[in-house]
Amino acid sequence: MGSTVITIPADGELACPKNIQDKDERQKFSIFGIISNRTLRVLDQKSKQDMRKLLHSIKVGVALVLVSLLYLLDPLYEQVGENAMWAIMTVVVIFEFYAGATLSKGLNRGFGTILGGVLGCSAATFAQEVCRMGKGNAVIIGSSVFVISASATYFRLVPSIKKRYDYGVMIFILTFNLVIVSGLRAEKVLELARDRLSTIGMGFAVCIFISLLVFPTWASDELHDSTAHKFQLLADSIEGCLENYFRLDKEIMKDDQPRSISSRCKSVLHSRSKDETLANFAKWEPWHGKFGLNYPWTKYLQVGELLRELAAIVISLKGCLQSPRQPSPSLRQSIEEPSEAVGLTLAWILRELGESLVKMRRCNREAVIVPKLKSMRLEMSSIVSTFKFGPIENVDGLAIASFVFLLAEMVEKVEELGKEIEELGELAGFHTK
Repeated sequence: MGSTVITIPADGELACPKNIQDKDERQKFSIFGIISNRTLRVLDQKSKQDMRKLLHSIKVGVALVLVSLLYLLDPLYEQVGENAMWAIMTVVVIFEFYAGATLSKGLNRGFGTILGGVLGCSAATFAQEVCRMGKGNAVIIGSSVFVISASATYFRLVPSIKKRYDYGVMIFILTFNLVIVSGLRAEKVLELARDRLSTIGMGFAVCIFISLLVFPTWASDELHDSTAHKFQLLADSIEGCLENYFRLDKEIMKDDQPRSISSRCKSVLHSRSKDETLANFAKWEPWHGKFGLNYPWTKYLQVGELLRELAAIVISLKGCLQSPRQPSPSLRQSIEEPSEAVGLTLAWILRELGESLVKMRRCNREAVIVPKLKSMRLEMSSIVSTFKFGPIENVDGLAIASFVFLLAEMVEKVEELGKEIEELGELAGFHTK
């Protein structure tokens, strides 16, 4: 009679294949090290974020104290008068967490105020001149308000303008209406506009000085670091998925790891809005540190989109863990070794790409990534040859086919990511070593 013997290494007496040894080491490490390391990493990131928030709050307070001196000191108040309130309003409105956001809102407010003030003064002056000739200026002012406000509002809705200049157009509409309408009752329109613009400029100068020169928080650094961190999150998720998939007991149903895998992937999936906002702010920031002018921030958005697609595939793979339609243990064992090899290679490539992004080191895709991709395709071929896919009519065939298909999709996405990171390195001028 034939019998099947399953060798179970015990007490280190039997030698294990390298990939199984690596798996055992990873499991031990996950029990004794990963939880504590990840906890420390999360706590460290949380403390840093809390410190940055506290620092930002202090900076806003200092900026408000400085502009309040226009009210508190009599010599300054005699110069600006009640217009000092515009400086305080400017600080409250434009001082943002990121330096790029502050600069963006400040420049938008400045240009919007100047254009709105100039156009409003011109229209008010023209209306006053017409009134002296015996015609009513209320009709001219009303017509100007309608035409300019309606036109500016229409242009504000254009996607390309709304994305970067929405705040500036809004300030233009506000300033134009304030100047032209107040000019109907005030005689010194130009003087009024000049005083308000000067106090707004004071508030803007205080914000820019503190935001850019006193412990600045750069949106470019945040986007760069968060994009690199997503590679690590997805690498951990892929390894966790495969480790759980090949457990032959019911321990997985009580394990919290699938939940952590889902939370990591969802954090990547839901990052699109944040990435676009950070990229927009980063484009406004001046040359600082490792990021120069015309840095390819759009390429980061393309990399982020591929990472989100990969995260969606990992979540689908996680569905294989929780599906009640599972293949038999013998079938899973038959594809365990090549599948583990593919998963380890995928995780290694993702970490390598993330590390090259963190260190701004050019990724040598042809020498490093491509050979790994070829080896993964060989492993995928061995998986297919191990399990002959005939007519898929049973649960085993469907489950294995879905699993193999998702693995193949992940290989393709990782290959695309390698190309994007290589192009990013060329555009951004990453160093070779």
